[in-house]
Amino acid sequence: MAVMQETATGFWGPTTSTVDWCETNYEHLYYVGELFNSASSLAMVFAGVLGIVLHRHVLERRFMLAFAMVSVVGLGSIAFHATLLRQAQMMDEVPMLWLVLVILFILLENKPERRFGNWFPLLLLGHAVLITSLNAFTNGPLQFYLFHASFASLELFALGRVYFIHRRNQDRTIRRVYRLGMSAYALAFAVWFTDLRACFTLNVTLPSLGIPNPQLHAWWHILVSCGFYALLLVIAHDRLRTLGRSPQVHFIAGFIPFVRPTMP
Repeated sequence: MAVMQETATGFWGPTTSTVDWCETNYEHLYYVGELFNSASSLAMVFAGVLGIVLHRHVLERRFMLAFAMVSVVGLGSIAFHATLLRQAQMMDEVPMLWLVLVILFILLENKPERRFGNWFPLLLLGHAVLITSLNAFTNGPLQFYLFHASFASLELFALGRVYFIHRRNQDRTIRRVYRLGMSAYALAFAVWFTDLRACFTLNVTLPSLGIPNPQLHAWWHILVSCGFYALLLVIAHDRLRTLGRSPQVHFIAGFIPFVRPTMP
């Protein structure tokens, strides 16, 4: 876990979150605990809004909910990194857990007709309440590891499902979108882990050599936003294909992908 920063207290008071990332607190603004981490969280808000705007008349409400949850995670991340308060940390982490459960529902209810009954969304809702409670009422290292175990187990399952979706899809463009999304996701995890484990090197050793802290956690926000957006498109493309709507991938400005059906 990242070492808690020994820095001056800013507008929001002492840090109460169970983790403090490798950006010097209140270094740039009195009102913002971690400026780079807060600003970079806007990437998640943008990714979610972009997904809704480009697909609001194309995809089902389940996808609109998923994109909306990406934006909610971004807003919670802004609150967390700006204040470094335990309550704001929950505004970041709880939506992440709920987002992956929404994606899980999309991945498993992937047939034209409902595969499972009403018990399935109720089961997911019950699980969401359980893991939310466990994360909200634990503290310290236990909370940190409990959250990441809860999130990572669902995340890995979802990534595995998306991998098999891409393997059976013969569309070259969506396969390229998958590779770009997974590359961004893998790089995001690498910089997240490095920021977590090599804070002294990043925040002390490098600046002593005249090299500024590269703010890897901020890059995590940007990269994971790209990864989430791209992988949701892979799932959406498969869903439209399953519904017999012959999806195609298009690009805005040559690099922002979105999906469109060729059949109503």
